[in-house]
Amino acid sequence: MRLDFLRSERLPNIWCPGCGNGIVLRALLEAISQLQLDPDKVVLVSGIGCSSRAPAYTAFDNVHTLHGRAIPTATGIKLANPDLSVIVLTGDGDCSAIGGNHLIHAARRDVDITVVVFNNYNYGMTGGQASPLTPAASITTTTPSGNMDRPFDLVNLATGAGATYVARSGIYFTKHLVDHLRKAISHRGFSLVDAVAQCPTYYGRFNRKGSAGQMITSQKDWMVLKNVADKKNPEELAGKVVIGEFVNIIGARQADIDAAKEQS
Repeated sequence: MRLDFLRSERLPNIWCPGCGNGIVLRALLEAISQLQLDPDKVVLVSGIGCSSRAPAYTAFDNVHTLHGRAIPTATGIKLANPDLSVIVLTGDGDCSAIGGNHLIHAARRDVDITVVVFNNYNYGMTGGQASPLTPAASITTTTPSGNMDRPFDLVNLATGAGATYVARSGIYFTKHLVDHLRKAISHRGFSLVDAVAQCPTYYGRFNRKGSAGQMITSQKDWMVLKNVADKKNPEELAGKVVIGEFVNIIGARQADIDAAKEQS
């Protein structure tokens, strides 16, 4: 990773000790470095939340916008200047609750942006409330007796809405996460990476998940690579989270452009 991608004068960061957001940000910067993107042509956009503070630590142009509105803001930037690599950094609540409608329609339109979801299963910044991705039965400040709602499967949601690149990874599998972030950013069309991290301050403490380190290493026990999961039956996958690449097809907009070129 190139150190000049970071604004060292803004460090140390505001995140709680043991927060997984820094690992996701580091993986993203490594992916950008591997792609050798021109820093002057990278724009990071975020809404409100713990994860949405991440762009402020980078040397790229960035926009910190309203809660849930990062995706439409990023869409406008991309349409104004298609040569830019536009990346949204968002949390599980920011993108799937107040920003959920923007998510599905950006996927439907196949806007050429990348959405990186810092998924720690709760609203960390505002006090540990349940989000649409909080697992069932989990304890949060708004579900003290256990979450009664079924969570979204963000991979299925994005796929059903029409995203042309969809992947999921966890911060324990750092190289795996970097690889899929790199593919997502280079994809020509709407791409989403569900990056599962940990929130030891709220979600971990309320649900007795152990230390931050234990929360990270535990991912190897409850995450399963997609190529392995494809060989297992539903009973064997109960309680597991599948990680890997779920969708990778040519973007619909790019397909239309390529078809028009062939006809001309």
